[in-house]
Amino acid sequence: MMNLMHWKLLVAVADAGNVSRAAEAFGITQSGASQAISQMEATLGVQVFVRERKHTSVTALGEQVLVRARRMVAELESIQNLVDASRGCHLGRIRLATFPSLFASLLPPLLQRFKRLHPGIEVICLEGTDEEVESWLATGDIDLGVVMNPVAHRSPLMLGHDRWVAVVPREHTLARRGSLSPVTLAQLVDEPFVVATGGCYLHGQSLVQQAGLQLSNVRLTVRDWHTAFALVGEGMGVSIVPASTLPKDLRSVRVYDLHPPIYRRFGLVGSVAGQLSPAAQALLRHVRKSVPDISAANDRLLES
Repeated sequence: MMNLMHWKLLVAVADAGNVSRAAEAFGITQSGASQAISQMEATLGVQVFVRERKHTSVTALGEQVLVRARRMVAELESIQNLVDASRGCHLGRIRLATFPSLFASLLPPLLQRFKRLHPGIEVICLEGTDEEVESWLATGDIDLGVVMNPVAHRSPLMLGHDRWVAVVPREHTLARRGSLSPVTLAQLVDEPFVVATGGCYLHGQSLVQQAGLQLSNVRLTVRDWHTAFALVGEGMGVSIVPASTLPKDLRSVRVYDLHPPIYRRFGLVGSVAGQLSPAAQALLRHVRKSVPDISAANDRLLES
């Protein structure tokens, strides 16, 4: 049976023009090298070398065999170099943090594919508010984090965007308008309002304040999106929520786009406290390759 050593020896003998010198380079005896070459020729059924007293030359057919042997050895060495260069990328642990709604929507299929490609890498998923994620990134407690509206100098890997929508009770006066008619923030500020934060600093009340307006009647402030939808459905007030958080059952509420439209954008960034590990770099490369798929999934999510 021929193995990689046999093919490397074949190339070495051709390059050295001498079995003894090739054997010395491999750390084996001259007789061992000669026996290995003879076994290869017997297995191939052709004569590769012509052995003379002081020189070993290559036959015409042997030249063709050597062209392919050199290509084979080069490819095998390339594979070994690839493995050596990526050593450490196939093992490790990554601490990844984001806000809850993204873990519930876009990240699971991406992380499942990554696990199949890198079974030796463990991804520890942490949920937190966007302020908590920023704090963990700053202290190096996590390797990677998804943040809201990241600035360009952080070199974010953008994952997608989410539009804000108005949610009103089914029997509300605003619900009499057509489903394609957008709602302005000014039309909402004097209504009884349910502030849903989702654990983020960006929410209905902060968006209204950024627009230079003020809510005049905040009835309740809740963190959980599902609780907010239930309260709106019960007629407790109106709210502003990200479209990706909308429940499948909208029978008790009506949903309207905002005019002008407002979006929240989210991207993946690395810790500012230190160098990213090979495992974290491998996840970033995987996410970067998956960005078109993520964008398509994000668009489908917003259209549903």
